[in-house]
Amino acid sequence: MKAKSASKRPSPVASPAKGSGAPPVDIGMSSTDRKNVADGLSHFLADAYTLYLKTHNFHWNVTGPMFNTLHVMFETQYAEQWVALDEIAERIRALGFNAPGSYAEFTKLSSIREEPGLADTADWREMVRQLTVGNEAVCRTARSVLSTADDASDDPTVDLLTQRLHTHEKYAWMLRSLLQ
Repeated sequence: MKAKSASKRPSPVASPAKGSGAPPVDIGMSSTDRKNVADGLSHFLADAYTLYLKTHNFHWNVTGPMFNTLHVMFETQYAEQWVALDEIAERIRALGFNAPGSYAEFTKLSSIREEPGLADTADWREMVRQLTVGNEAVCRTARSVLSTADDASDDPTVDLLTQRLHTHEKYAWMLRSLLQ
């Protein structure tokens, strides 16, 4: 996760709201551990969503001699990433917090820079380079949150992040191979 000052960093909002009539979350983790894991997962979700959006953008806008190969590869990756986003957000909800869900929230939480619009579309090599770097950034965030989840004995989150690490490390390797 990228370092941010505590005052600018959004904090996860607890759910259910006080006075809602729903019982408080009691899944065998302290509220502090749940909040810390949910905060880390919020950063991970923001990185994963930003990478998804960038991958989808590049799928639409790739050109050149690698068009067909990359168009199909990017589509495969963004389709898989889309499904994973839901799993990450649902885990945050299971921990008792609201998942971030707006561009503004994702921009504040993500360590991955968004790609400029259509006028400044990168060539295919730069697209592949950026997606390699983006997948590695997602891996770094996952490892950070995985450590927090492991310290909290949050096995479902550890499992989720282990699976995502496997996927994003593989994507980074495959993309990097295209540039070697």
